[in-house]
Amino acid sequence: MLGLAATSARLRAAASSLMLGYDTYSIRAWNWKAPRHLEFAASLKLDAIQISSLGDFESLEPAYLQSIRDQARAANLLVDAGTGCICPSARAYRSKEDPAAHLRRALEAAKLVGARTLRCYLGDSADRYDATPIEQHMEDTIKVFRAAKSAAESTGVKIALENHSGDLQAWEARTIVEESGKSFVGACLDTGNPIWCAEHPEVTMEVLGPVTVTTHARDTALFPHPSGCAAHWTALGDGCVNFRRIVDLHMKLCPAAPMHLEIITGRPPRIVPYLEDSFWTGFPKARASELARFVALVKQGSPLMKPMIIADVSGQRPPEYAEALKAQQKIDLERSLEYAKKTLGAGVNSKG
Repeated sequence: MLGLAATSARLRAAASSLMLGYDTYSIRAWNWKAPRHLEFAASLKLDAIQISSLGDFESLEPAYLQSIRDQARAANLLVDAGTGCICPSARAYRSKEDPAAHLRRALEAAKLVGARTLRCYLGDSADRYDATPIEQHMEDTIKVFRAAKSAAESTGVKIALENHSGDLQAWEARTIVEESGKSFVGACLDTGNPIWCAEHPEVTMEVLGPVTVTTHARDTALFPHPSGCAAHWTALGDGCVNFRRIVDLHMKLCPAAPMHLEIITGRPPRIVPYLEDSFWTGFPKARASELARFVALVKQGSPLMKPMIIADVSGQRPPEYAEALKAQQKIDLERSLEYAKKTLGAGVNSKG
């Protein structure tokens, strides 16, 4: 009961300040499991954590998962859980397990760790350009969600669909949520992924905010390129996204959803070729008014003018390089959390 009371108090406190946490993928190079992440989050006086993968648990045995729940409650941390692709027609779904069965199993695990939500996703940008129309992928995802409805309702864990890596524009993700059923499905709103759909993160907040139950917050440096724009993700405050506006929208539209920082640095700039006809074959129903806002953001943007170690390179890398990447992930997460607290005013726990 103490854990439930603490969670209720935290949700009430969120009415005046966003709960602040991080997604465990932010420091993936450290290969920590859930107990170590909980210790780290508690040491930083965070309010929440998103354990983004079932692989972050050392076991899926009930006794172990309940020990994670107890550790989180003792640290007064609200927990969100996660899994991966659940769309059977998407390129990213490679499991032999029935996706609805996997989703039900993940929901049961999420319940045992005391999670409020379970993040999952349809696929990635490749699913917009394969032989299967995106509408079919969307329908397949809705079918999986509906097949897992009883498990979501019995566990009390809400399915949270992420707008993931260029797979869905905000209006499409919201369509899936609403057609599946808002009583048991919501959104995991990501502010970094809309860039690959030529969508302004503020549009994403405005459209998905009302159905959002958890989030990924990430900044992006983007700038004009002959094919459209180039962009890469940065620590919070280093990019071109107006996070004061993002926080204002977050507080207005989904204040009970924690702001989980999913900081992904160390990747080279990626081209978004929205000035080429081939790009739009994947987005035949894109909305001109939303594109106009994205183009305005690009024109206001600029490249990242700070050093960054790039992880996605081919060939052998010396051990020192791997250690530097680990250090960068941790440093960039910690300074992003500080920016969120001191500049954006996020974090209930940090205010005592």
